Amino acid sequence: MIGTKELVAWLPTLLGTGPGDTVVFPELAYPTYDVGARLCGAERVATDGLLALGPVTPKIVWVNSPSNPTGKVLPAEHLRKVVAWARGRGAIVVSDECYLEFGWDDANPPVSILHPDVCDGSHEGLLAVNSLSKRSNLAGYRAGFVTGDLALVKRLLEVRKHAGMIVPAPVQAAMTVAFDDDAHVEEQRARYARRRAALRAAFEGHGFRIDHSEASLYLWATRDEPCWDTVAHLADLGISVGPGDFYGTGGARHVRVAFTATDERVAAAVERL
Repeated sequence: MIGTKELVAWLPTLLGTGPGDTVVFPELAYPTYDVGARLCGAERVATDGLLALGPVTPKIVWVNSPSNPTGKVLPAEHLRKVVAWARGRGAIVVSDECYLEFGWDDANPPVSILHPDVCDGSHEGLLAVNSLSKRSNLAGYRAGFVTGDLALVKRLLEVRKHAGMIVPAPVQAAMTVAFDDDAHVEEQRARYARRRAALRAAFEGHGFRIDHSEASLYLWATRDEPCWDTVAHLADLGISVGPGDFYGTGGARHVRVAFTATDERVAAAVERL
């Protein structure tokens, strides 16, 4: 993929989704899931409860674990139920797993939709999406991949090839090197873990509550006030965060705190708090 964001935006179209079809994504979610459904003219449903759909049978169900923005991890048992529900209705499950390497709770580690504990050893009707932007700090390379159901991947390959969605050969070569090395990923993990610990302590000391946040590169923080009041308060301290309502109405009283700034900038934020 030319980065996984383009896949998220164009996957419904590439799979032939259109008016009369339904795309489901989490209630609190990366906004590009919604954009992808809009681009192809499909109905859009933001929900964390598939049973609430009633008789509606979606064509695509997005899951995102670890979550952006909340850092929530869906355990294997939960994902297994999603897969069974979707297979019983002929829906495709697409799992955005770009934060899979960054779980911070050993009791509830992130697991891929393609793990045997989730899919019973069959990838039928399943796609997993990942990239090098988080694990290897290579966001600017636009280097991602999709894997899973062989028939679906083959179909995507054919369509994308003719649509010009081809990853340049030098980027593919860099991807091969990066995916063949785990040492730098552990170095990244350690760096993010230090920043996370420092920021969490500082925000909690400043009167915030941290919800979820057991994985990913974010803290999902709240002072139990409208998120834009929190954004303004932190801006007065020279600290920039993401307003929670960017990700859905359920985020209206939270902000997303990223620990992707440099160590120096993170230390400055901690000091200001």
